Amino acid sequence: RMSVFRANNKISKISSERLRPLVALETLDLGNNNLQEVRTGAFPPLPLKNLYLNNNRISVLEHGCLNNLSSTLLVLRLNRNRLNSIPAKTFQLPNLQHLDLSRNRVRRIEGLTFHGLHRLRSLKMQRNGITRLMDGAFWGLSNMEILQLEYNNLTEVSKGWLYGLLTLQQLHLAHNAISRIKPDAWEFCQKLAELDLNSNQLARLEEGSFMGLSVLEQLSIGHNRVSFIADGAFRELGLCCILDLSNNAIMSIQGNAFSQMKKLEELLLNTSSLLCDCQLKWFPQWVAEHAFQPLVNASCAHPQLLKAKSVFAVSQDEFVCDDFPKPQITVQPETQSAIKGTNVTFVCSAASSSDSPMTFAWKKDNEVLNDAEIHNQAHLRSQDGEVSQVTEYTTTLQLHHVESSSEGKYQCVISNHFGSTYSAKAKLTVHMLPSFTKMPMDLTIRAGATARLECAATGHPTPQIAWQKDGGTDFPAARERRMHVMPSDAVFFIVDVKTEDIGVYSCTAQNTAGAISANATLTVLETPSFLRPLMDRTVAKGETAVLQCIAGGSPPPRLNWTKDDSPLLLTERHFFAAGNQLLIIVDAAEGDAGIYTCEMSNPLGTERGNIRLAILPVSGSEVDGWTTVGIVIIAVVCCVVGTSLVWVVIIYHTRRRNEDCSVTNTDETNLPADIPSYLSSQGTLAERQDGYVPSESGSSHQYMNSSMGGFYMQPKDMNGKIIVTSATLREKSPALIFIWRKCVESVSLI
Repeated sequence: RMSVFRANNKISKISSERLRPLVALETLDLGNNNLQEVRTGAFPPLPLKNLYLNNNRISVLEHGCLNNLSSTLLVLRLNRNRLNSIPAKTFQLPNLQHLDLSRNRVRRIEGLTFHGLHRLRSLKMQRNGITRLMDGAFWGLSNMEILQLEYNNLTEVSKGWLYGLLTLQQLHLAHNAISRIKPDAWEFCQKLAELDLNSNQLARLEEGSFMGLSVLEQLSIGHNRVSFIADGAFRELGLCCILDLSNNAIMSIQGNAFSQMKKLEELLLNTSSLLCDCQLKWFPQWVAEHAFQPLVNASCAHPQLLKAKSVFAVSQDEFVCDDFPKPQITVQPETQSAIKGTNVTFVCSAASSSDSPMTFAWKKDNEVLNDAEIHNQAHLRSQDGEVSQVTEYTTTLQLHHVESSSEGKYQCVISNHFGSTYSAKAKLTVHMLPSFTKMPMDLTIRAGATARLECAATGHPTPQIAWQKDGGTDFPAARERRMHVMPSDAVFFIVDVKTEDIGVYSCTAQNTAGAISANATLTVLETPSFLRPLMDRTVAKGETAVLQCIAGGSPPPRLNWTKDDSPLLLTERHFFAAGNQLLIIVDAAEGDAGIYTCEMSNPLGTERGNIRLAILPVSGSEVDGWTTVGIVIIAVVCCVVGTSLVWVVIIYHTRRRNEDCSVTNTDETNLPADIPSYLSSQGTLAERQDGYVPSESGSSHQYMNSSMGGFYMQPKDMNGKIIVTSATLREKSPALIFIWRKCVESVSLI
């Protein structure tokens, strides 16, 4: 082990060559010399534990200048030098425990300045003239126990620069210019046992000023400007033993200011500015009960009768509230909610019997609003028609075009010479109308796949997202549990998509400010398919043959018929119904026999199927015409019933009223008005137009197709029955005449 002391010399340069042979050197004292800088490589690798460079003229510390000592150095003294800045990560000394930088010229400490000093226990930075500590200034000092910052120019305490000091036990901030302790300032140093704030500029001790210091044992706030101690100012200081409030011009102490300080043993307080009214009545008795009277010197400044009198000499009956020179709140600001972009007004009123000048301030989250728009007014209060000596003051805070950042708790503070009065805190909540960040888009997808619709919105409060289909919430995907919503991804899924999922899906974003919605159309594509097996048909010659080709698919497929692999030769005996799904051949002949092919197609593909039609020769009696009509009607109804149950009712009424059909020897035949026209709706017989494309225009029971493709109203007789003339029938296809004649013949036979 070796120690070298070269203090009080005129050394101006550190020579690594001269130090290199000192392989056992543990302590090197170069204090009080003429050193001006420490260059990189100035120190060779040595087992140095203590390095004293104090009382020099050092203004430059090169990056890495002490790295060769990183494994052993424990104590470093750089006090009384000329350092004006400390670059971040200058000290890469993981074993250093004590660092003295006091009496330099450092005005500002940046974040991460001391990163790399993981085992540092004490840091001295007194008398540097520090005005600003940046957020994270002491980050990395995870084992710090003592931080000394006395005699600087700090103005506030905030959690930003205290961030990372989780093990700090002593914090010395005396002789600064601290006038403000920010809310939650002590969040990151909750193991603090001793806090020295003597000789600063604190004027008020607000509620929760020391929140988080639950293990604090000693608190010194002497020689400040404290005039008001709020209820709850020392909340959570249940273990505090010593409280120094000496040399403050305290005027008001609220009733529960010390209520949670159960372990308090020593209270230092001296003031001659107390307002001795009924609200201070508790104080002398509380001091006496806790035996603090020898260290408490407190006298009254108001009312005039008690001026300069010790509070311990004032009887309980003399603590009265005949007047109230200290302002008293009469109108509290109210909690409000507002839409973003609107204006908000807070109103607060207080009364006082004193003519002392009044000051007004508004706070947001315990921070004074210095640039706020504030309007103040005063008037003498009138009572029973007479003007009293009480002055009422009203202060108004105007907030224009509020934003989300405007949210918080607002409080008015009205003060005069006798003290300050704090209103209740009024909460402002700013609501923002929802706005979409992701909107659902129209989607076309194949059946069986997974549909993915996105929808996300911002707003305040956070909007809730809801989905509807075609205006309702009960839809197939929801009932069958094929619907999945992923709130974290703002995605709406429908798995195994089906054609019944086709529709308009609405995404609604709603909060207390309002609601917005966006629509997306889901289109499901499905390849053509046969909904019923194709059945071969055998009919007797002269009867009616009905060939069925019931098609499915999305979009609905187009149907085309061929016969024996050749285009279908259409005659006046060939008709189509139900969108070409029924091929009807009236008065079947032997030439109609063969293989009929039904081809259905849509953009996804084509499907074909064959139906064999056999025609049997007829021997004996003539084919019953009513059978033909029945076959056609039954075939049509069977096709349509799957689409609309309405036709079932229509057919029922038609058959029930067939007895109304009559035949006369004239050219006019009356038809009951309530019998529907089977030529005017999809799924019914229609006359051939443009080859064999069916006519599907018209739906009203009493409308008939005109020769111009439109409609005209059939004339009626006096009984409201439609008049069907032979001329009318001749305008229609032969099939209609054929079916009508069969109907008439059947009725005549009955």
